[in-house]
Amino acid sequence: MEKNFKMLAKTLYGFEELLAQELRQLGASNVETGTRNVTFKGDLGFMYKANLCCRTAIKILKPITVFNIFTEKDLYKKVYEIPWENYMDKEGSLAVDATVFSDHFTHSQYISLKTKDAIVDRFRDKEGIRPDVDLDHPTLRINIHIDRNICTVSLDSSGQSLHKRGYKVATTLAPINEVLAAGLIMLSGWTGQCDLMDPMCGGGTILTEAAMIACNIPANLNRKEFGFENWPDFDVDLYELIEASALKKVRDFHFKIYGSDKDARVLERAEENIKSANLEEFISIKEQDFFESKKETGRQLFMVFNPPYDERLSANIEELYSSIGNTLKRGYSNTQAWMITSSMEALKHVGLRPSRKIKLYNGKLESRFVKYEMYEGSRKAKKQGREFKEEE
Repeated sequence: MEKNFKMLAKTLYGFEELLAQELRQLGASNVETGTRNVTFKGDLGFMYKANLCCRTAIKILKPITVFNIFTEKDLYKKVYEIPWENYMDKEGSLAVDATVFSDHFTHSQYISLKTKDAIVDRFRDKEGIRPDVDLDHPTLRINIHIDRNICTVSLDSSGQSLHKRGYKVATTLAPINEVLAAGLIMLSGWTGQCDLMDPMCGGGTILTEAAMIACNIPANLNRKEFGFENWPDFDVDLYELIEASALKKVRDFHFKIYGSDKDARVLERAEENIKSANLEEFISIKEQDFFESKKETGRQLFMVFNPPYDERLSANIEELYSSIGNTLKRGYSNTQAWMITSSMEALKHVGLRPSRKIKLYNGKLESRFVKYEMYEGSRKAKKQGREFKEEE
């Protein structure tokens, strides 16, 4: 058995190149991008490192076999033949996730059920006991991917989705996904080279992810557990070595990360989350209405925020987005302002022409991540203030 093996990292639409770059920088080989995924090769230690350090990965899967299937009986037979006793104890528990792109197989939950049946039947026949199913905290999480007639069976080394970093102890209405927040900051080009602001910070996710990026803190340092920790071959000494090596690369940050929100109750939750992540010394937040604010310094500023879309949070879209544009023009020169929205109509009311527009998804909502460059000087300010016609 070769030391390096193939793995697949799942990500969000639009983050494939970001994740590929992360994996290359960490030392992966044979990195190739797909749609919402990146394949790569590495050894056991690299699998631990990818889970610990990747900011834009949702799952790190380890494929163990690939086969052709044409019927549900084929699936059951092939899965039954896999030596599952090598991957989990008979008294353990399992969960199965399935993704299906096939004319023959159309119901992913049924595929999950048939897979589970094959595994527990094998244990019953060979060990005399059927493992339990535990959808929340299984000993082994298994991923089935069917593309037409090709079935790939993988072990899920992450366990729960990697967006669950472990620091979010207080929730807010319509919170932004941690992987999405990190990816937005990375797409903006901000790495800690200047101040960063989130003027509608909610529970503080964008601020927290920004601080971890600026200080090069491993993304999933605060997680309580990864899936691979329950595997029979888990090497705790190797994992601790990987973690210690990653922590040696943490760096100082000499600028400001700050946020605001007009809801004091929301800010209390943000403070709890920031404290849970041990990042209070890098992040400051205050109660403030963005539309009554001005930039605090003359230094360059990056702004990354997630305003209401009138989807999960109700808002007067025309008034809100017009106020965003007016506030940026009035008080935020020498600023790169980035925001994500699923409301294409709302962008028409900002009154600024975006210099970039990137298609992403926030959950199931097709969105745009747009950049407004607020220059210093009247000529450029006038140019920025021209009425913007939406680009196709």
